[in-house]
Amino acid sequence: MKRKIFSAGSIMCAMAICAAATITAQTTVSTGITLKPSSKKPLQISGVYPHLTVFNEGGSTACEPIGTDGNYDKKLEGREVGIGATVPWAGKLWMVTYSPHCPNGSSDKLYSIDSNLNMIIHPESVGGTPANRMIHRESNQLITGSYLIDANGKVRVIPLTVMPGRMTATARHLFDPANMVYFYDMEGMLYEVNVHTLAVNKLFNKPVPGWHGKGGYTAQKRLIIANNGEHKVFDIGKEDLKAGAAPKNDEEKGVLAEWDGKEWRIIERRQFTEVTGPGGIYGAPDDNAPAWSMGWDKRSVILKLLDNGKWYSFRLPKSTRTYEGLGGWFTEWPRIREIGNNKMLMDMFGMFYDFPKTFSYKNTAGISPISNHLRYVPDFCNWNGKLVIATDETSILENPMAGRSQSNLWFGNFADLKQWGAANGWGGPWIKDAVKAGVPSDAFLVNGFGKKILHLSHNAEEAVSFTLEIDKAGNNKWTNYKKITVAAKGYQYLIFPADFSANWIRIKSNKNCTASAFFHFTGKPHVKQDAMFNSIAGIDEAGDVHANLIRPAGHNKNLQILNISNGKKEYAELDEKLEVVTAVADSTKQMEKLLSFKKDFEVDEASVIVKDKTGTFRLPKTSHKYETFSYRNARELESERYMLNAHGTLYEIGRESGFAAIRPITTHKKKIIDYCTWRGLLVISGTKINAAKDGHYFNSNNNSNGLWFGGIDDVWKLGKPVGEGGVWKNSQVKANQPSLPYLMTGYDKKKISLTADKDITITLEVDVDHNGWNEYKKIKVAAGKTVEYVFPDGYSAHWIRATADKDCTATAWLIYQ
Repeated sequence: MKRKIFSAGSIMCAMAICAAATITAQTTVSTGITLKPSSKKPLQISGVYPHLTVFNEGGSTACEPIGTDGNYDKKLEGREVGIGATVPWAGKLWMVTYSPHCPNGSSDKLYSIDSNLNMIIHPESVGGTPANRMIHRESNQLITGSYLIDANGKVRVIPLTVMPGRMTATARHLFDPANMVYFYDMEGMLYEVNVHTLAVNKLFNKPVPGWHGKGGYTAQKRLIIANNGEHKVFDIGKEDLKAGAAPKNDEEKGVLAEWDGKEWRIIERRQFTEVTGPGGIYGAPDDNAPAWSMGWDKRSVILKLLDNGKWYSFRLPKSTRTYEGLGGWFTEWPRIREIGNNKMLMDMFGMFYDFPKTFSYKNTAGISPISNHLRYVPDFCNWNGKLVIATDETSILENPMAGRSQSNLWFGNFADLKQWGAANGWGGPWIKDAVKAGVPSDAFLVNGFGKKILHLSHNAEEAVSFTLEIDKAGNNKWTNYKKITVAAKGYQYLIFPADFSANWIRIKSNKNCTASAFFHFTGKPHVKQDAMFNSIAGIDEAGDVHANLIRPAGHNKNLQILNISNGKKEYAELDEKLEVVTAVADSTKQMEKLLSFKKDFEVDEASVIVKDKTGTFRLPKTSHKYETFSYRNARELESERYMLNAHGTLYEIGRESGFAAIRPITTHKKKIIDYCTWRGLLVISGTKINAAKDGHYFNSNNNSNGLWFGGIDDVWKLGKPVGEGGVWKNSQVKANQPSLPYLMTGYDKKKISLTADKDITITLEVDVDHNGWNEYKKIKVAAGKTVEYVFPDGYSAHWIRATADKDCTATAWLIYQ
């Protein structure tokens, strides 16, 4: 799925495609290997059952090598193991796992889980890279991966020698829906399959541009497909392409396209993922039902609506930038899906939304944010009265600190999601876009968010008036809310009052210009640290801790532990019951080599400094004690996503988006020595020597292996991000030379203190959309005096920096509370 995306032509050269091949159906219910929990009441921590962890074994020659030049012999199977689809069916929960790029199969499996949490590995498993799922109504079969499963649990398989590919979507047939379905592959191949005989016919090799196919759905007499990536080099053969062309600019990547059985049409040349409708995995209930698709561009998330034959665009905020990338590798399968009681859940860019099944052009009301999340979620469903969320978690794609890829399920309730991250997000309809006078922007979601701020700027040589229009009821009846005049080439912001209420907002300009309109939304954070973290020592607490280096093993499925407290070295392993495994080989040297601490940031008198290919930036500090404390800084926890543990705060970082798009998650002020994900759990080292077992702290046999176990989205409950620091602290400042950017996004109450040894004017500038700086405020500072400025409640931007108008010695100190 990641790193390597081949042209369809190169894949086809290596594959034998059998058109209209007929497969003999199996007629027995598969028994398979049953993995039973270790007791009648299996261990469960924060909604995760360790014994349900899925792995892949690696080493299959069916998977493609990593490099496109053929010089690499390392295989991709086992580099990650995501749970691509989960579906309740035939009295069980069914799921498929995937390896990154295995169109010809792999050791990944088809699983089912019964009501007693026994997990069956089905012998019909052929593996691959599947994430498709559909319930075919007429034949009463679940279709997922290459498998067709009847109501009694009988499994039939379409061999990957007959229908190779990384199946990403299965959709109802345009002309024979009772007997046929479509299969859509990540490389762009489109097949039709007879659900009775399993006869396969390849229809297209690569009909539309864009790569990394994600979604497919049939609605209103058209098949709609979505690609969420693009090649660096456009290499689709002219003989394959039926519509569209090479990208005309940097904005054109990915595609949303449709086919009516005769002609292909390009709807939009952007990166799109999910395509579905109110019928969900059963397909459209009739030819009049709407269809929805999710995508994104540099501005925001895009929600497309097909209603009565016409496409409409809406926009929603992003909560993170870790999902962005040219190839679409970091955005796998966001979903809109029913989760029971006629309720639908939408997941996009790390944000869960309540999504109304009634969403249509005449009724756009009801979409509202629930929470931010850190889990990398390929699918979710309702099963046995529980919301079940699948993950793509611990990968070894570029992560040597983990020895084996693994993922798991989370079981909980809809209400639990509200206890995860505050619904923070940002985005807008315009970023330095050519705006025509009187033409409204796309509608942008404002319903359900907490504190709201709009940033406006433009490049016109004269003042521009922007009119804000709102749709209060979600019925496409727009009324004027406010007019804001922004000075020539100026910037201005609007903080909305607490009682502001509307479903959607849009913006008009009174002049042609290049303009930006960008929102920041701030939800209500967890202020108090939850008692579940009491066993982890605080940075200001005296006493020793269990100092353990931790790692998912590669040679088996255990957790490796190396205790380094007080200079000693004691090696151990834990199994799925969190018990010490006896008679294991000593891997001390391996652990020391792979898990040695390295500094991923610097600290000076003013703040934490981070640097990568995206730039050099400053972050807040908390306690000075961290400067003499040895601990893990950066580590990958979810596939392709890092956490940075710096000066008592955990930050999320995307592999490609880097420090420029960092966001703070929580300020913990704990003595966290090390941390990792293992068997679907977050594991933290740095617990108190005398901690008591409480459902999160485990210390097998009362030895030195005390660790904290929970879910990754528990960390939001460690407390909201806080801290202080400066862009300067008694620094020699050059006139008109901007400071390094200092992080502002994700923090609540903010103020700045300014001092200097001369009479100066300090200009504060903000970066609100990762696309340049706007002047926020000029503040005069008298020599030897301190000026304190409190930012308005609700003000938010990504970065802030300062510039002085004279050479001086100055301090610019920010306090976030």
